[in-house]
Amino acid sequence: MSELKEKCGIVGVYGKNLPVSKLAFFSLFALQHRGQEASGITTSDGKKLHTHKGAGLVGQVYKEEDIKNLKGHIAIGHNRYSTSGGGALDHAQPVVNKDNNFALAHNGNLPSVKELEKFLASKKALQKNRMDSELITDTIDFFIKEGNSIQESVKNTFPLITGSFSLMMMDQKSLVAVRDAYGMRPLVLGMIDKGYVVASETCALLTIGATFVRDIKPGEMIVINSKGIKSIQLGKPTPNHDIFEYVYFARPDSVLNGKLIYEIRKNFGKQLAQECKLKNIDIVVPVPDTAMPVALGYSAASGIPMEMALVKNRYVHRTFIEPDQKSRRHSVALKLIPLPQVLKGKRIAVIDDSIVRGNTCKRLVETFFKAGAKEVHLLISSPPIRFPDFYGMDTPNQNELIAAHKTVEETRKFLGATSLHYLSLAGVIKSIGLPKEHLSTSCFTGVYPIDLKERQSEINYDVPNK
Repeated sequence: MSELKEKCGIVGVYGKNLPVSKLAFFSLFALQHRGQEASGITTSDGKKLHTHKGAGLVGQVYKEEDIKNLKGHIAIGHNRYSTSGGGALDHAQPVVNKDNNFALAHNGNLPSVKELEKFLASKKALQKNRMDSELITDTIDFFIKEGNSIQESVKNTFPLITGSFSLMMMDQKSLVAVRDAYGMRPLVLGMIDKGYVVASETCALLTIGATFVRDIKPGEMIVINSKGIKSIQLGKPTPNHDIFEYVYFARPDSVLNGKLIYEIRKNFGKQLAQECKLKNIDIVVPVPDTAMPVALGYSAASGIPMEMALVKNRYVHRTFIEPDQKSRRHSVALKLIPLPQVLKGKRIAVIDDSIVRGNTCKRLVETFFKAGAKEVHLLISSPPIRFPDFYGMDTPNQNELIAAHKTVEETRKFLGATSLHYLSLAGVIKSIGLPKEHLSTSCFTGVYPIDLKERQSEINYDVPNK
């Protein structure tokens, strides 16, 4: 419930006669939900790279003049949600090397960077205080300086990267996209006017009028230049797609692995109605926006009418004015406004996608009761989040996850809800319609498909299972 953050959205555009910077801008606009703190675009005119980065939303970062100055026929772009520490512009991407002839944008996270650091140290090329995306850039840059092509440099670096990564890269002549062998983060290929677009989600393609071609395969590298498009398989595909793309992150109009997110979320609602048959409920109320299709599915399957009794203020985003404790307590009221005229005296089923720490949900339950609801039943379209994420999702550490130390009943009491029901993991998987072994369920199960290496010790498996 809006306590989870995706770290990034990425896009790449290639086309000799295309306004690539403008297309990258509108693609990033469509991917705004994947990162709201900083944005950047790098372009190539065939000789030189041009970069513009800034803190804030896409609409705030770029002016018409900035887009005009980003000349060329190749562009990569990045939206970032920065995790704790540092300003919004610290580590903003694309990362550009010192020679200004290579740029990289990364969606995902590397739980271990030891192999990259070890390699760079052995070549006396390790810089201090480098984050994962910068270390990947430094390693590829090392191989480029050795005289390798961008394609060979990426190929040489690939085995050194441990974690989840969809990468968008470029030099003066080529656009390169790579997806890790697990396909943890999404990446799709599209075409527009004889040019190519690669993006985190299909919604970016739709926004600029590009045609969807296919998903980039796990472990695949795509190279696009004047010779055309080439596919090279760098690693054996072992699909383990992040289940939270379906639950929360992806836009409802996006298609992932052939599945429309909107339909999957409606399936969550139908499955919830089967697993949780509540009696004497007057209305179903979704928490905007992710839970709306879920509520539609639940309402259709249960026969209980849906009401938009919680209205979202669309223009509330992360601000650069840090809230004090008092105003932070009112943040739910700032974003979500209840309708007392619709809620008064009603027994309501509130549909949401997840509970993380539980504080936001607790305030929301209080809001419903204050607005006159008689009963507040919480229905969550995912299982309890008991384990942290290490692959590019901003979860707090494990001891801050409410389900890591409270049972469902203890959580219900903390939240103050009349009842609390989670969709089962089997129900989530059935609703998505992909094989269980093709989905990463680590936040629910503690099973991590990509080796966490030294960070494995951070996991506590002694968690409630009721």
